[in-house]
Amino acid sequence: MTELAKKRPEFRNINAFNDLPAYRWPLASIVSGMHRISGIMMFALMPFIIWMFDTSVTSEYSFARFKAAFNSGLWFFPGWFIKLVALALIWAYLHHLIAGLRHLWMDVSHAAVSKAFGLKSAQFTLIASILLTLALGAKLFGLY
Repeated sequence: MTELAKKRPEFRNINAFNDLPAYRWPLASIVSGMHRISGIMMFALMPFIIWMFDTSVTSEYSFARFKAAFNSGLWFFPGWFIKLVALALIWAYLHHLIAGLRHLWMDVSHAAVSKAFGLKSAQFTLIASILLTLALGAKLFGLY
């Protein structure tokens, strides 16, 4: 039997502990998974989002309380922890938005469904969401 005629190996019993950690995920699949994770984060933190919106627009007193929560804390949560949660929400929103636009573009344009476009758009999605998160995080933590 020649080299070309050999059958590819079949893996029927995959051991999740041995086989999955060695699997190399393509960048496009990592970005797609992070798109789902960011959507879950935004959904799970919806009560915090609603509290932030309600507290910031109800009155001048509630807005002052809102600002104080980010500086000195709220209940037993310190201010830095609330800022980190807000930063995670900022990342989740930005990543979900950019990755969603990426997925919409791939749905609309058939030329965009290729390995090269998947890699380039995944790189752009990661870099843009991280850079925008860093810029807004710097504002959140008072660096400018």
